[in-house]
Amino acid sequence: MSLIYPELSQRIEEMSEGDEEFKKELTQAIFAGLKELKQFYSDGMVQRDLEVIQQIRHKVKPTLGMFEFEDLANSLQNGKEILESVGFGSEFQTHYESFIKQVDRAIDEVKRLAEQV
Repeated sequence: MSLIYPELSQRIEEMSEGDEEFKKELTQAIFAGLKELKQFYSDGMVQRDLEVIQQIRHKVKPTLGMFEFEDLANSLQNGKEILESVGFGSEFQTHYESFIKQVDRAIDEVKRLAEQV
């Protein structure tokens, strides 16, 4: 059972409707999406490229909502607001460091779920 995302396993179960192969694929897709989010968000930060960050934010937003990664969605929104108001500065750096820790926790949880499938 997930400690940070207690409903995640249930949501995956509901969506897979007993199809174990689909459950495995779905879990792997979530895992890959979170890894991609981390990579592109990091790339955008290093390159100071707002467009890279916007693209990955828009790409993963539906997945975050569907699987109730509310903390990540809220953090992405916070990062968007920081970038729009003050750009890539110390405030965004602080946000970025916190966000990456959140993504890492989510990745770890999904990885554990994938190993159980």
